[in-house]
Amino acid sequence: MCCAASEKRLYSPSQAPEAWQLFLLLAVTLPSVASILIYYWSQDQWTCHPLARTLALYALPQSGWQAVAASINTEFRRIDKFATGVPGARVIVTDTWVMKVTTYRVHVAQQQDVHLTVTESRQHELSPDSNLPVQLLTICVVSASPSVQPFDIRLNSTEYGELCEKLRAPIRSAANVVIHQSLGDLFLETFASLVEVNPAYSVPSSQELEACIGCMQTRASVKLVKTCQEPAVGECQQCYCRPMWCLTCMGKWFASRQDPQRPDTWLASRVPCPTCRARFCILDVCTVR
Repeated sequence: MCCAASEKRLYSPSQAPEAWQLFLLLAVTLPSVASILIYYWSQDQWTCHPLARTLALYALPQSGWQAVAASINTEFRRIDKFATGVPGARVIVTDTWVMKVTTYRVHVAQQQDVHLTVTESRQHELSPDSNLPVQLLTICVVSASPSVQPFDIRLNSTEYGELCEKLRAPIRSAANVVIHQSLGDLFLETFASLVEVNPAYSVPSSQELEACIGCMQTRASVKLVKTCQEPAVGECQQCYCRPMWCLTCMGKWFASRQDPQRPDTWLASRVPCPTCRARFCILDVCTVR
């Protein structure tokens, strides 16, 4: 820069403009501070490093943080560990440890000392990996040791069962949190939300709704009416059956007719009516009133 912008007099910092003096000061100060910090962390075999301090909380009196690190490394190499999350917020659970690895920090807690609580669940219409809805759970990990700071982990609800199998302690749930652990649960919720926006079907006053023939627990609440296209257009057919199914049972029937290996096609597929076999899609499922 001294040669490219000789008029700035960069070869003499005292004569350079104030902006360039500030740039030079930062260029020298930041690497110096980083070098001093690294030197401080490296003292006494990296004992002062933040990660070493965290691991030292679990070290026995006659050992150091290196023994804890060796134990974590041994368990991490095992194929039966639970691991999930994006690279910037990785969640790893081994036989002894619960860890969250972020870009700038590693949270570590010992399984026997932690209390886990599902504090929040968020429903997203589409996941980054597929065209299916996804539920993300937030779990708060609190250690019995006051010196270990609590931290949150996030995972897909479909991985919740696998996490519970790996943990020794039970996971508590907040009163307002509903966990959908399977793809079928997520589909039923999406199925119900889509049916709610379809046109409603008015039941004649002379017709009385009977119990759902699928579960026999609730009254029939849906009727198949072709509303996706004109009556003589498309693959869907008009169903002339009276309302005999509740919304949940109809959703379960719809899901049972799908290809488990192609969940991305479920919402756009067509299935036969469970009674008369007339083909219908989700747009043809109407709530009764």
